[in-house]
Amino acid sequence: MQTIDIKRKLTSRRFWICTAAFLGSIASSIAGIQSGKEWATIIGVVCGTLSAAIYAATEASVDKARIEHDEGY
Repeated sequence: MQTIDIKRKLTSRRFWICTAAFLGSIASSIAGIQSGKEWATIIGVVCGTLSAAIYAATEASVDKARIEHDEGY
């Protein structure tokens, strides 16, 4: 991965939305652990995992579209 690619990904709105969702999920998990509410911890873990999976899927889709556009398909 080139430096330009890293810079573009760090300035991506999708990346920051995923980061915010993941941090919110961690906060929810910590609050669930602290308050003894197991369901809140589980929801936080599931949401954190889903936010990472959705980010990976959207980045793969964008990369695929960029490659197809560059190759002229």
